[in-house]
Amino acid sequence: MFCPKCGSEYKEGFYKCSDCGTDLIDQLPPEPDNEVSYVELVEIYSTYRQSDIAFIKSVLDGEGITYFFEGESSIMLVAGGAYARLLVKAEEADRAKEILRELGFL
Repeated sequence: MFCPKCGSEYKEGFYKCSDCGTDLIDQLPPEPDNEVSYVELVEIYSTYRQSDIAFIKSVLDGEGITYFFEGESSIMLVAGGAYARLLVKAEEADRAKEILRELGFL
């Protein structure tokens, strides 16, 4: 038995942590992976329209595709005359392009 709050280990038969009073659990969850890694992003689309950005983001979220819209700020789009660039993980680019084609964006 383990305390999920302080990590103390207890013998079978104990149900509360004597240090902090928290209910014990059978096993501690795995340690989080704090490793930082490089992700290659590729541009697959660009737009000036906020409505396109919001719609595409909701679709990609639903599909579990990792993306980043660079320059999506409405200030940059309107006042700056810039456009937003859709960047996706390189290994997900083909699937993301296929989705955008089906939706009529490409």
